[in-house]
Amino acid sequence: MKKHSSLLSRACAVTLTVTSLFWGASAVAATTIVPGTITVGSDMTYPPYEYVDGTTPAGFDPEFTAKMATHMKLAPKFVDTRFANLILGLSGDRYDIIASALYVTPERMKTVDFVPYFVTGGSLMANAKSGFKPKTMADLCGKRVSSLKGAAWVPTLHDVSSKTCEPAGKGAIDVHEYDTSSEAAQALLSNAADAQYDDAGVAKMIADKLAGRVVITSSGPMNPVVSGIGIKKGNTAVKSMVDQAFAEMKKTGEYQAILKKYNLAEPSATEIAQATAAAK
Repeated sequence: MKKHSSLLSRACAVTLTVTSLFWGASAVAATTIVPGTITVGSDMTYPPYEYVDGTTPAGFDPEFTAKMATHMKLAPKFVDTRFANLILGLSGDRYDIIASALYVTPERMKTVDFVPYFVTGGSLMANAKSGFKPKTMADLCGKRVSSLKGAAWVPTLHDVSSKTCEPAGKGAIDVHEYDTSSEAAQALLSNAADAQYDDAGVAKMIADKLAGRVVITSSGPMNPVVSGIGIKKGNTAVKSMVDQAFAEMKKTGEYQAILKKYNLAEPSATEIAQATAAAK
């Protein structure tokens, strides 16, 4: 009888374990738009952060997200979306998260919950043949500046224009927004813009790719900013999954290795607090 009870207890334990695993997997699947998949909104025209290599998503965000998905036991699926429409697509449930070098800003935090994952900044670029070599945003007064459409620094450019340039009688900063950074760089090359403002990592890649035809004229990342994985406001189930997977990546060292590969840094607690404080 004792032996029978022991066998029964073991059978129950196995049944409970299998049931727990089943319901655990079901719970994870139920939190995402497509069961078994983490659907990712990303502007795949923004190397080195995200781009398409042949038919395969490549760059920092696809690599980071693929590692994160393994800890979630989900398959990553990327939905290529132009940057200016990313948050709209997230709100419309086209994808579960945004992984697209999305800066954490108070305005975005009204509709998006963030998991901060790296810090970067901006750089100014100019045509190498031009005599105009801006060092700061104040040097852009009265100039035409090309930029990625919907980028977080666009309001800052307008702010500098209205508060610094125009009161000094130097002329407004004329911001021209383009769907991709490559198009913004082409505007610079064709003299349709006097300067280009872009993310520091992107600026370096553009300067390298164009083999000296475009040069970075500012020093160091300007206006350092925190970027975050974007999650629909109030979607606590997906945010919890991302938080847990991210924590596991830090423990294994995978996160630190990817940052090193792309010359990025982990945001400090102070930087995260500064990025999020104004939205609270």
